[in-house]
Amino acid sequence: RRRHQEKKIVKLVRAIRKGWLKTREQKEQAQAPPVYLLWGEDGQAGDDTTKTATGLSYIPPAKPRLPGHAESYNPPAEYLPTEEEIAGYQLLDPEDRPTFIPTAHNSLREVPMYSRFIKEVFERCLDLYLCPRVRKKRLFINPQELVPKLPKPTDLQPFPTHLAMRYTGHAGKVRSVAPDPSGQWLLSGADDGCVKLWEVRSGRCVHTWQLGSPVYCVAWCPAQGCRLISATSGNTVVMMPSKVGSVEEQAAQEQAVAKALEAAGTGGLSGPEGALPAEGQLVSWAPQPGGGLCVTHRFPVRHLAWHARGDYWSSMAPTGNTQAVLVHQLSRGSSQNPFRKNRGRVSRVLFHPTKPFFFVAAQNHVFVYNLTKQAMSKKLVGGSGATTCLAVHPSGDHVLVGAEDKRLAWYDLDLSDKPYKALRYHSTAVRGAAFHRTYPLFASCADDGTAQVFHGMVYSDLMTNPLLVPLKVLRGHQVIDHAGVLDCAFHPTQPWLFTAGADSTLCLFCN
Repeated sequence: RRRHQEKKIVKLVRAIRKGWLKTREQKEQAQAPPVYLLWGEDGQAGDDTTKTATGLSYIPPAKPRLPGHAESYNPPAEYLPTEEEIAGYQLLDPEDRPTFIPTAHNSLREVPMYSRFIKEVFERCLDLYLCPRVRKKRLFINPQELVPKLPKPTDLQPFPTHLAMRYTGHAGKVRSVAPDPSGQWLLSGADDGCVKLWEVRSGRCVHTWQLGSPVYCVAWCPAQGCRLISATSGNTVVMMPSKVGSVEEQAAQEQAVAKALEAAGTGGLSGPEGALPAEGQLVSWAPQPGGGLCVTHRFPVRHLAWHARGDYWSSMAPTGNTQAVLVHQLSRGSSQNPFRKNRGRVSRVLFHPTKPFFFVAAQNHVFVYNLTKQAMSKKLVGGSGATTCLAVHPSGDHVLVGAEDKRLAWYDLDLSDKPYKALRYHSTAVRGAAFHRTYPLFASCADDGTAQVFHGMVYSDLMTNPLLVPLKVLRGHQVIDHAGVLDCAFHPTQPWLFTAGADSTLCLFCN
């Protein structure tokens, strides 16, 4: 019997816990009349918790605006429109005319029937049962708060603002411009096949080399004490002593050229001047008449880039297929092909300033290769246009990519493989981009005949994004055959900008 009672108690406790059996207090609460809103409409409240018969939240209709002083039968004088205002109402479109015009009457007995009463009531009924109602949360935002707060350009000086000097002497489009590391000399190459050496401050042409074919790229060897100049002309890359500097520097230039030719002869890469490489050879190294050396390729070379130490350099031939990108070593006179195949038509190559990385710009992507691991490290996704120019920040963590779709893309290598910022300030294809070595400046040039100067501050704090501010539009070149400014480069120490134009001139913009 005791066990039977224990089982009965357990069943009762379980029924109470699960709600099957109600206590006396619960029964009294269930019999109590429900609490409802006295002034609610059909027992429905206007809050979000009330549900309609369909289970949806009930949203009350918007109440019409209550009449004010203007709707009075005898409103004050300041509410009554003048005759000119009434005539102006008739000139407006029917949608823009006011629905009610205040009118004064001496007594309430003289007030006529409202002419739009039936129409407004009918439209109100349509709004109530035909138009669905949605609760909208309005955000009151000041439009000025949406505009990013950028510093004024006057607070970001110095930067180039006006044309200071024009260098004339070429007979064709100037394709490339390069100042030397000291900032005293300027190198330029043009379609007339000439490479000219200019003195920056005086504008005097110091020396001219005639290469015979259009020159697409010129560059200085960055090695200290060795002022070799390099240029691409046809299928060859020519390296010549600059014939400037001290006696020791000129002797170092001659010694570097002689050492490279001797090493190339030992390695079996030497050949006659101007002849194509022999079968099985990538290039042929040969002495250049008048001093220097020439490296002959199988395909036309359009661009070259030096490593920061000045020993390795790379050449780029867009039509070279598997031999589009070659890497050479000056001290050993050797050449090698780092890629078995290229991912698309190559347009630019560049070395990382501090790390063993190599940038290769194809049609719509930029590939970053790790030379130590001999593998691709990152692939930067481009836009719709073909890549035309490439520049790397002195820190090595940011890249500028210009394209034919009129935009200049800023990539943060630590952030993403997509552009951090796309700058669309040109109306035609971008042809050149450059960073300044010391100042937070970068520039771009395009076929619209202008060069854009920007402030680009990169912070050491990884949590702070770079600050990009457009500063100045520089105009100094004419557009010839739909070609404007073809290249730009910053002075190594001063906030000056050099530009090369299709009008056969070079311009120096100073602050």
